[in-house]
Amino acid sequence: MDAVDRLATAAEVDIVLAAVVGAAGLQSTWAAVNAGKTVALANKESLVVAGALITATARQRGSQLIPVDSEHSAIFQAMTGHPPTEIARVVLTASGGPFRGKSRQQLESATPEEALCHPTWRMGRKITVDSATLMNKALEVIEAHWLFDLTAEQIDVIVHPESVVHSFVEFVDGSVLGQLSPPDMRLPIQYALTYPERCPGPARKIDWATLAGLTFEAPDRETFSGLDLGFEVIRRGGTAGAVLNAANEAAVDEFFAGTLGFLDIARCCRTVLETHDYNPAPSLADLMAVDRWARQEVARWTRTRKQTTLGS
Repeated sequence: MDAVDRLATAAEVDIVLAAVVGAAGLQSTWAAVNAGKTVALANKESLVVAGALITATARQRGSQLIPVDSEHSAIFQAMTGHPPTEIARVVLTASGGPFRGKSRQQLESATPEEALCHPTWRMGRKITVDSATLMNKALEVIEAHWLFDLTAEQIDVIVHPESVVHSFVEFVDGSVLGQLSPPDMRLPIQYALTYPERCPGPARKIDWATLAGLTFEAPDRETFSGLDLGFEVIRRGGTAGAVLNAANEAAVDEFFAGTLGFLDIARCCRTVLETHDYNPAPSLADLMAVDRWARQEVARWTRTRKQTTLGS
């Protein structure tokens, strides 16, 4: 970890692409921001866990955060040139994952293999399961809050299975701007690295002649209850983001281990979030401590649930 920090803060480094998965990426992202670097942020968990501290430090150190997540890159591009007073809200698009349209009853027995069959994106195991639970979208809601200084009421989510429109920005006059491209992460990565310039690159282009249509539908918040946790975290602030992120990481590990069911991921996260010792103004050390607590609490919750199931 110290070696990563040295690279991220080296004098000859102009821009740091922060892409370490999960809360493990927080330390190096923090180091880069504290050093005043331009940070191309692919590690959303840094802002989920420590958004208040990172954004405040970025302002103090002159560090610029450029989003790499396709949804936040889309918002960033659509917002460029417009003052915050013109923004009414943003709408994050979600593919719906492999279980779009499935009922809670159908998902009670969902397996990791089924959860990893994403219809649009090819991603790592953890983020693919997060996409299946819509927890990834909950984390992206929190990320959008910190990146663009938006309230929970200014953020919404819509399911868009084609993954061509990556997000919308709605302005106060009713106009809406969206960013469209095929699902290819090379585009937002390149845009972050070359910003504010655009140049030819390897990303795929839209073939308008073969684009049959674009579908949009409201997310099923009852079946995919983890989505609403992102909005709860924005409203609570403090240690809530660190707890949700750690609980989700630990719960996904339990799901892969076969000790936790698919729908139990969101159930467990909600319980841990609701029962933690909330701190409205945590330090970085406080956030690391509550991260460890949440992971231990998931393990305890899993054991208790298993014992209850065996007893019944």
